[in-house]
Amino acid sequence: MLTFKRLSGAALAGYLPELAQLRIRVFRDWPYLYDGDLAYEERYLQTYIQAPDSVIVLAFDGDSVVGASTGIPLEHETADVKQPFIDAGFDIDSVFYCGESVLLSAYRGQGAGVEFFDQREAHAREIGGFAYSCFCGVQRPDNHPSRPADYVPLDRFWRKRGYRKHPELNTTFSWKELGEAHESPKPMTFWIKPLK
Repeated sequence: MLTFKRLSGAALAGYLPELAQLRIRVFRDWPYLYDGDLAYEERYLQTYIQAPDSVIVLAFDGDSVVGASTGIPLEHETADVKQPFIDAGFDIDSVFYCGESVLLSAYRGQGAGVEFFDQREAHAREIGGFAYSCFCGVQRPDNHPSRPADYVPLDRFWRKRGYRKHPELNTTFSWKELGEAHESPKPMTFWIKPLK
């Protein structure tokens, strides 16, 4: 049975190596196909130690971290995440950004995805001042040669959580994909939920 722990700031430091490995392992699969780099991951995760009001929700099987989910006030995110909201007239101080959720495949279907969203949204409400929660997902063509035949997009799950896709809010993230020699830009689209 999975257990969950919500952590912020310096409390995350002891988990960085495990989290970095977990992100590389999970994001290697479709739809990200990420050819991960441990040094980059550990630098990236420092953001969640340093940024005020960030959160990481960890999923454990016993003492082993098998999943993690991140969140951060949008104001502390990079320009490529903030700019679509600025351009659309949002007050970025009122938006909480849910970063990635990663979970080893053996533990899927046990409620971790719901728990990840619930915990991050609860964290945003406890801080206060956020009108919206958002995240973004990579946009891959249906005919992509690496798309598994049995792949089921998460759109239905996200809609059940109260999120709506906003195609007008989009950006690109760059990463090195499996089989690529260098990083290349990937289109990303945002999903938004009002926080009551």
